[in-house]
Amino acid sequence: MARGIIYVMKTVVPGLVKIGKTGLTNFDARMYQLEHNGYFNVAGLKRVFAIEVEDYDEKESMLDDIFSRSRVPNSELFALDIDLVVQLLSSFEGKQVYPAPKTQTKAKVFQTATTAVQSNQHQGIVPDGTYHMARKNKATDKMQKKTMNVVGGKFIVPAGTVVTLQEGAGLSAGVKQLRDLYVDDNGVSTEDVEFSSPSSAGSFVIGAYCNGWDTWKAADGKPISTFRQGDD
Repeated sequence: MARGIIYVMKTVVPGLVKIGKTGLTNFDARMYQLEHNGYFNVAGLKRVFAIEVEDYDEKESMLDDIFSRSRVPNSELFALDIDLVVQLLSSFEGKQVYPAPKTQTKAKVFQTATTAVQSNQHQGIVPDGTYHMARKNKATDKMQKKTMNVVGGKFIVPAGTVVTLQEGAGLSAGVKQLRDLYVDDNGVSTEDVEFSSPSSAGSFVIGAYCNGWDTWKAADGKPISTFRQGDD
């Protein structure tokens, strides 16, 4: 059984992470290369967690399958909550490589990540209503308002929404598939499209990774992240 290292790194783009693997003797060199040169036109990579495991090829393939809907096509980038990835990796049987166990044990890493994941899952609920984002139309150089309807915790981009046809970094495979299905050649959505998060709804509209909690605004102009802050 081949041993190797599986790692996760954060990037300059919030919510966009890199999951990869490397040989036992190559970890430091690989981290240096990625942290200094970036990856897939994305900069600001920084190591977060790494673990040495048996069958590292198979385990990395398993991670690719688990997170396939969040993967940037043809890359090792994923639009994911990094705490969720760290939680899963730190649950593997193996030797922690980063951070150094003497500074933070694997059990502590797992506990911290689990607490963060649970906190994120229980952050505030957005009330039913209509929310908006402002985007500049490159052809006319004018701002356009996009809308999103929230109904029972579902985030819906209505039919007739003009979306950005050009696709960029951080667009998940699942959102890309929905754009292929429900956006016509003129960049107009043909049906109401439902999402489980505001970030996915935002990504559908702009064609790239989107932190929907900050991008979608209520009628008073405040981002919907304010609803998280108000959750008890």
